[in-house]
Amino acid sequence: MSDSRISGLFKLSVSERIRQLEKLGWLSAAAAGDLQAGRQVVSLQAADKMLENVIGIFGLPLAVAPNFVVNNRDCIVPLVVEEPSIIAGLSGAAALARTSGGFTASLSESLLAGQIHVVEFDDIEDAVKALADARESLIATADAVHPRLKRRGGGVRDIEFRTLQLASGSPLIAVHVLVDTGDAMGANLVNTICESLAPSIAEVCGGDVALRILSNLTDRSVCSASVRYSVDVLATAEMTGEQVRDGIVLASRIADVDPYRAATHNKGVMNGVDAVAIATGNDWRAIEAGAHAFAARDGSYSTLTKWSVDSDGKLAGSIDLPIKPGVVGGTLASNPAAALGLAISGAQSAEQLAELMAAVGLAQNFAALRALATGGIQKGHMHLHARSVAMAAGAAESELDDVIERLLASGEVKSWKAEEILNGLQIAEAIVEDIIDDKGQATSATAAGKVILLGEHAVVYGRHALAIPIPDAVRAVVRPSSGASTINVKQWRLKSVIDAKSTDGVSGAINRILQELDAVGSSFAIDVSSRLPRGMGLGSSAAIAVAITRAIAQCLGRNIEDQRVNDIGYACEQLAHGTPSGVDNTLSCFAKPMLFRNDGALKFETLEIAEEPPLVIGFSHHAGPTHEQVAGVRSRYDEDTARYESLFDQIDGLSRDGALALTAGRYEELGRLMNLCHGLLNAIQVSTPDLENMIAIAREYGAVGAKLTGAGGGGSIVALCPGTQDEVRSALHRAGYTTLGPTSSKGAAF
Repeated sequence: MSDSRISGLFKLSVSERIRQLEKLGWLSAAAAGDLQAGRQVVSLQAADKMLENVIGIFGLPLAVAPNFVVNNRDCIVPLVVEEPSIIAGLSGAAALARTSGGFTASLSESLLAGQIHVVEFDDIEDAVKALADARESLIATADAVHPRLKRRGGGVRDIEFRTLQLASGSPLIAVHVLVDTGDAMGANLVNTICESLAPSIAEVCGGDVALRILSNLTDRSVCSASVRYSVDVLATAEMTGEQVRDGIVLASRIADVDPYRAATHNKGVMNGVDAVAIATGNDWRAIEAGAHAFAARDGSYSTLTKWSVDSDGKLAGSIDLPIKPGVVGGTLASNPAAALGLAISGAQSAEQLAELMAAVGLAQNFAALRALATGGIQKGHMHLHARSVAMAAGAAESELDDVIERLLASGEVKSWKAEEILNGLQIAEAIVEDIIDDKGQATSATAAGKVILLGEHAVVYGRHALAIPIPDAVRAVVRPSSGASTINVKQWRLKSVIDAKSTDGVSGAINRILQELDAVGSSFAIDVSSRLPRGMGLGSSAAIAVAITRAIAQCLGRNIEDQRVNDIGYACEQLAHGTPSGVDNTLSCFAKPMLFRNDGALKFETLEIAEEPPLVIGFSHHAGPTHEQVAGVRSRYDEDTARYESLFDQIDGLSRDGALALTAGRYEELGRLMNLCHGLLNAIQVSTPDLENMIAIAREYGAVGAKLTGAGGGGSIVALCPGTQDEVRSALHRAGYTTLGPTSSKGAAF
């Protein structure tokens, strides 16, 4: 297996993590493809066959913890859990353990006990003796129930007899059938043996069988694991390594004698063990029950782990965990996610999986105790929790840190508070009324974004493009300023003082707008709120230029025609992109569906549509800088002009046919045209694996057409989804992508 050391995995997007694990050999190409498309989740049809009364699929995150070494074997740990601190804690604990050789684990035997309880016999001593005398024949009878198990090296290893007494005083014999189930967890197998053997047991001892079922107290399958941590790796900015070590040992000793603390101590262990069990299709409920029963085996509840100081002064940890997992059978055949989790773990046998789970339990316990010993678990836990809450509320990457900071400061790390904070940030940017400063009243204006349905790149070469607006996607608020002009686009984390002499970048665009409005020498404080991500092919730069132009003109008390605004927007686009077609600024300015063309002059035909088309716009994990993509196509065009001219002619025909289909509401036809257009865009090398993956997902989940939109090289896709918008959006979200929220002035959700 590959090295499991992976740093910064949490900083990558979901798609990038999958590609990284595939690159390192932890995922097969097929498994990576399934994860990218969200196909690892059990289907509703399959779930309906797994149990009765199914009404849906309940989702939990599937994550991985890198850095583990168990018995000198590098491991990536699959985990199904909703608590972010578990992943962070495990990854950190495993990384620290590597410095001392990782975890050592062993499983001396692995037997599952089936129980047959016998009552109503004449004499308990005679009954037990009769059973003991018949032990060999009873074992043979039990083995005959599953002969293939014995041929595979498993089978019944022994039968034991325990005498008990009921509360009423009546005697009871507990017959334990100890079965080696091999690589299967073996619950159903052992239950079948017990049921088949019960009549023979009753006949031998002359009693009545009361119960016949396995026991989940797997004390004949106890996996031990140990780890050492050097004090050097335990130190923090506030505490020495020795102080951290001694704090962990003290916490462990407290849990040894206080069952109330021991319950929470062991819960921390099971946080990791259960998450692995779920990810690999094992019965986490059985594992949980057995672990807690084992913790109370001496008559009082105590800990599953022990921490001490070894002879070298290192922190020494150990765990004894009763566990009988399986790597075959169970739900592995019917649940593709479980099979995927098992493959990620790299466990080739039930023994290896048990060793991994014991190491994970010990690592998770260390992470929790270390957090307690270094000032409390809540600080780190709450920051991770706040991040999850903020992301669930819909915070964009540019807003995330701000929302997390405000959540933590409020003391209310709740979804409603995150939504309140997020709405407040957006409203503060988008709605400004009666704002007065020492120079006068602020003015605001909006502009539309754009979605190209057909015609990208061909439009730069005089062909048609079919595009529709994203209404009111950008708002600019302008106030006169006594100092230099400034601009703040909070969603982009862009805050800049305008260089009055610059002709490049943001400063160059603002200066060009001031020049065109005869306002050179005037200064303004410009605040922009954008619902469009930067560099995603949705016309964000043009929309900002148009909105700022309108707002400054209003602030100067000037009436300005839309066509004049459009000319200024085009001039700004030339600064940003070199040789733009003009479609972005024209959509931003006029905000109407249109068939656009620039054959030396900007021309467009607005289109009347009966309804907003049912679109989903999805964002890839990388921006697609327009000027780079336009320049790349230009270079390839110059090398093979005739072929590119032919391709652009084909795209032109698709755009003109698409305009007819759009106005008539013929979505199936429009979708087919979009698919064809994407194929041609792929041919001119502006698509990416990320975009292709998103398009495949959209089509698989019901889009009649899906393609990249904009310049490509990253950016966005647009999918036409009559009746399937929710399904497509959900599928993209499951695969780790984000989508544009409600955008239409009529309330439609693109």
